[in-house]
Amino acid sequence: MAEPAEDRVETEDDDAYALNRETMRAVREAVEAEDRAGLLAAMEPLHPADIADLLEQMDEGPRHKLIHIYGPEFVGGILSELDDSVREDVIETLSPAVLTKAVRELESDDVVDLLETLEDPQQESILDALERPDRIAIERALSFPEGSAGRLMQREVVAAPEHWTVGDAIDFMRASLDLPEQFYHIVLVDPRYRPIGHVTLGKVMASDRVTRLRDLQEEGFRTFPATQDEEDVAYAFNQYHMISAPVVDDDDRLVGVITIDDAMIVLSEENEEDLLLLAGVGDESIADRTFQIVRQRFPWLLVNLGTAILASLVIAQFEDVLAAVVAAAVLMPIVASMGGNAGTQSMTVAVRALATRDLTGSNAWRVVRRETVAGLLNGIGFAVIIGIVGAVWFSNVMLGVVIALAMVINLVVSGLAGVIVPITLDKAGIDPALASGTFVTTVTDVVGFFAFLGLTGLILL
Repeated sequence: MAEPAEDRVETEDDDAYALNRETMRAVREAVEAEDRAGLLAAMEPLHPADIADLLEQMDEGPRHKLIHIYGPEFVGGILSELDDSVREDVIETLSPAVLTKAVRELESDDVVDLLETLEDPQQESILDALERPDRIAIERALSFPEGSAGRLMQREVVAAPEHWTVGDAIDFMRASLDLPEQFYHIVLVDPRYRPIGHVTLGKVMASDRVTRLRDLQEEGFRTFPATQDEEDVAYAFNQYHMISAPVVDDDDRLVGVITIDDAMIVLSEENEEDLLLLAGVGDESIADRTFQIVRQRFPWLLVNLGTAILASLVIAQFEDVLAAVVAAAVLMPIVASMGGNAGTQSMTVAVRALATRDLTGSNAWRVVRRETVAGLLNGIGFAVIIGIVGAVWFSNVMLGVVIALAMVINLVVSGLAGVIVPITLDKAGIDPALASGTFVTTVTDVVGFFAFLGLTGLILL
């Protein structure tokens, strides 16, 4: 559950953030007093994204009350900015008339994104709010695979025949009643409505009316099939510094366009997803209910319990060593902890490199060698430090030697595991962000305990 609005911590950045403590207090007081005029005055300077944040930070009761008071002022942009777990509750609370008005304000890609997160009854209520042509267009977009370019694109696109002049294009746009709210290119199409190039609006506005559009085409033009994975699309936008790109059907006909804002949202979501998966919390949100959090976290905590038991079984094999050398029980966690941290460092870099496609089959072994050498050098450095500490602490030089050797072994293995585990999982078709942490930690714990206790038994007993 999000923190209550009144408890939000004020920061130095609040001056640049419209939803500051003073605004939130004014909103809360207006809601409690059912003062619509006061509420509208307090929320007037807020961007739809700020209003979405406000709704996410409120408990259900005050949130419902605010929505009822705010009523007709509710805009579609708020729905598109809301977290999934709160969005369903807001849609159920909105009156049919307000919901219809809000949905009709959205671009087609935002409506599709909205529908993807809803259950069937709520999807139907959204579709019913659309005019028939818009509903048909949205349903066609939903027919494309989930996570594809066809779902990501907006159907509102400005297209023109390649033989048109700048003057023709300007006159067309001035006369059009349904231009996209934001667009960056005019897509040039052939007689079969297949995109063959595009022209930036800047070039159109800077050229004479008699200039042919085909003479103003941008280099590096590319299209995406409607079935293309949205992650591939986002990667291309980022890699080639694209602003917008047409989407085509199986016959290469123009069906929509993807803009940079949508592509960057995909990249941001992928980064966020990788971060959450590395911690084993899936798509958890701060607005989720307690039971939802427990349900999402429990499976990976159960997996971690299993791996912890495996590490304990290794320790159990050296009960005689621990009984004879009590100091080993004190120093043992140091080796495992250092290995775990080093492995996490390598793993994080590797998982991110796999996501951005910087780590591939062609450079995998170079990266593995680099991490091995880095682990060796770090291991030697920390071996000297911990070896001296162990020898002085327990007045036993050989104990210092043992922990130094174990440190070198575990940091080398942790560097290897941090790269090899994500690569192996990726090759097996398993998301490396989801499972790498558990396996890498298991390897470093098992190897760390085995190396230290094994060397202790071999050298000191």
